[in-house]
Amino acid sequence: MRRLLLGMAAAAATMPLLGACVPWSGPGPGEDAASPQARGTMPVPDDCTADPAHPKRQMRGAWIASVRNIDWPSEAGLDREEQQRELRRMLDRAESLGLNAVFLHVRPTADALYASAKEPWARYLTGEQGGDPGYDPLAFAVGEAHRRGIELHAWFNPYRVGWKDPDLENLDPDHPARRHPGWLIEYADQGYLDPGNPDVREWVGDVVLDVVDRYDIDGVHFDDYFYPYPAEGEEFDDDRSFKRHGGGFDSRADWRRDNVDTLVSEVHERIQRTKPWVRFGISPFGIWRNADSDPAGSATEGLESYSAQYADTLAWIREGTVDYIVPQLYWPRGYDVADYAELVPWWSEQVAGTGVDLYIGQAAYRVGEQGFRGRDALTRQLDLNAEHSEVGGDVYFSITDLTGRAEKAMGSVGEDHYSRPALPPAADSGGDSAPAPVAELNAERTSSDEVRLSWTRVEGARFYAVYRVPGDGGDPCALADASHLLAVTGADAKRPAFTDADPAEGSVRYHVTVLDDYRAESAPGPAARLSPG
Repeated sequence: MRRLLLGMAAAAATMPLLGACVPWSGPGPGEDAASPQARGTMPVPDDCTADPAHPKRQMRGAWIASVRNIDWPSEAGLDREEQQRELRRMLDRAESLGLNAVFLHVRPTADALYASAKEPWARYLTGEQGGDPGYDPLAFAVGEAHRRGIELHAWFNPYRVGWKDPDLENLDPDHPARRHPGWLIEYADQGYLDPGNPDVREWVGDVVLDVVDRYDIDGVHFDDYFYPYPAEGEEFDDDRSFKRHGGGFDSRADWRRDNVDTLVSEVHERIQRTKPWVRFGISPFGIWRNADSDPAGSATEGLESYSAQYADTLAWIREGTVDYIVPQLYWPRGYDVADYAELVPWWSEQVAGTGVDLYIGQAAYRVGEQGFRGRDALTRQLDLNAEHSEVGGDVYFSITDLTGRAEKAMGSVGEDHYSRPALPPAADSGGDSAPAPVAELNAERTSSDEVRLSWTRVEGARFYAVYRVPGDGGDPCALADASHLLAVTGADAKRPAFTDADPAEGSVRYHVTVLDDYRAESAPGPAARLSPG
């Protein structure tokens, strides 16, 4: 196995040179010395033909759930070092699977997995709500993810306070539901902040923006918990808020949907004003409405998020108040009530032409069950996705299952769909201009099976993308897809190693591009050419 070591040193590494090393200093065959290609500033032309089997950009994510210690930390009360070891192992596994994003649960029950002056520490850290873990888990997670070239999206539950036992019985004095008891509504076995109270909506927005402002996150993420899932024989008692704020609406249901719509719209707008490169997305329940309820709905027969959680996903898409949507399509192909093969094209139709990205929530936790059996359990789902160009990737629930019940299935996904890395999707808001390219790139063969690259750092770089192109030519379309993409690495990474293709077939060129905060990619800088050694 050949290894390629990457470093962002100001000059090439000083290890003894065992093979030919030729930093690029002039045009290649067919290149004019004054051409943009020769200068290394030519962006990939728009008319290049890309290989659809190797998409250059694709969401490949996994949820990391903290509530009830589903994923991380694996149990409450672990010390700082063990918590950090667990998270590093999870991120290492995500990197090895070819993932480029994690969705970390930072606010599970109106509390925090980060240092907050607004809400207490989550009890899933120490076993006691308000218990200080001795470090800032979110700051640690962001640094570790970015070092591996992985995005981190901060995942919030906007309204959930927790279960009656033990959460509601042991609320920290600084918990918002303790300081504002009128905000709390108990329903079935859980408690919720009242979505119909404008003060709650402002509070939730302030909590989210506090994280956006203070942490270098890549995205803000809500899941499917808005109004609670229906419980038989129970009524969600929001009478007081409806009497105060529900005037002018035809029904309580319309008022509730407007409450959720307003929260979503305001959070998106505030993020755009603060850090427009931070993407905002939601993973709703997989059915908006059934066709027998609304002609625009899907050919399904299941619970409707529109009338159950009062989540009008289509309104968010049409109004552009989300940047991406991740419907949780946790059903197999051929399932009568909610057929995956029906829902993927339906969701694709909803986002077409809107500018809202579509990723599919995948049920890694169901691998081994009826409809999800076999090594190709997840590959079958992604095969269908590939037939719909609107599908821009997948997010798996949850990361623990990727090393557990879904390990073999993810191995098949890696072979069939993730054989090359992929850049993360770019923020639609964009920046004023593309980032500056890398100015100096060097390559040296340090042994018969090892190559080291080094380049000058670029101010404002968030990630670097590394390509390896066979031959001496300067075809700008060589970087149009991920066929030659070797890795995406963090701006602060030291020397991450990964398996490289066999360089023995002839001369190769290495290219490094810059991804900025918006994940916009620079033109490739001057290439480093390496002859067989």
